[in-house]
Amino acid sequence: MDFLSNLSVADFFGYFASVFIIGAFLSHNVLRIRIINAIGCLCFVIFGVMTEAWPVVIPNGLLFFVQLYYIFFKQQNKAS
Repeated sequence: MDFLSNLSVADFFGYFASVFIIGAFLSHNVLRIRIINAIGCLCFVIFGVMTEAWPVVIPNGLLFFVQLYYIFFKQQNKAS
C-alpha cells in the first residue's frame, strides 16, 4: 500500500485517463467509444494542467473537442 500513499491527485487523473482510453477500445459501439475516449481525454487534460505538462494538455484538449463534435453534431446528422 506504500505505492498508493505516494500518489498525488494528478497521478490518479493520469491513471484514470489511461483506463478510460484503453477501455474505449474494448467497445464495438462507436458512440460509446467516443464518449469513453472523451472522458479519458478530459482526465488527461486535468492531469496535464495539474502537472504543467502542456504537451499532454494540448492534443488531449483538441481531441476532447473533436470527440464532442462527433458525439453531438455527427450523430444528429445520422439520425436525420
